[in-house]
Amino acid sequence: MTIYAFEDRVPKLGDNVYVHPSADIIGMVTLGDDCFVAPGARLRGDYGEIIIGSGTSIEENCIIHARPGEVTRIGDHVTVGHGSIIHTATVHNHVVLGMGSIISDYAVVGEWAAVGEGAVVTQSTEIPPGKVAVGVPATVKGDTKKAWRELWDSYKDVYVDLARRYPKGLREVAEGD
Repeated sequence: MTIYAFEDRVPKLGDNVYVHPSADIIGMVTLGDDCFVAPGARLRGDYGEIIIGSGTSIEENCIIHARPGEVTRIGDHVTVGHGSIIHTATVHNHVVLGMGSIISDYAVVGEWAAVGEGAVVTQSTEIPPGKVAVGVPATVKGDTKKAWRELWDSYKDVYVDLARRYPKGLREVAEGD
C-alpha cells in the first residue's frame, strides 16, 4: 500500500487519481480529480498539509512537503517535472516546473508561469504570472507565449489520460514473459 494515514491525518484522493505503487502519499494530502503521481514521488503531509488541484501531474521522484502547521498548495493543471522539490510554497494553476527545479519555503509561482530545469526559486521569491524563470537563484527571463501554453495544455492532457489508463494497463511482467 502506498497511501498512508498518519495519526489522524488521512489522505483524500479525488476521482480518477492514479498513484504508482512505489510512490508514497502520507498524512494530510489532498489530490483533486484526474491527478497522476508517478513512481518514486513522495508527498508527505505528516505535520504540514499538501493541497493539489485537479489534472496535476507529479512526475518521478518528486518530493512535496510542508512545515509544521503550514500548507503547500499546488493548483490545477500543473506539471511538476521529474525530481522536483516543493516545500511550503504556492504554485498556481497551469504552471510548468522543469525537471529538478526547487520551489522553496513561502515562494509563489504565478499562474501560467514556467520554472526552468534545475532552477531554484528561493525562499519568499515570487515568480509573476505568465513569466519564465531560470537559473540559481531563479530569475525572470521572459514571458510565456500563447503557443507554449497550448503545447503545455496538450502535455497535461497526456497525464490525465495516463491517470485513467494506468490502473488497467500497468502489469507486472514475470521473467520470461
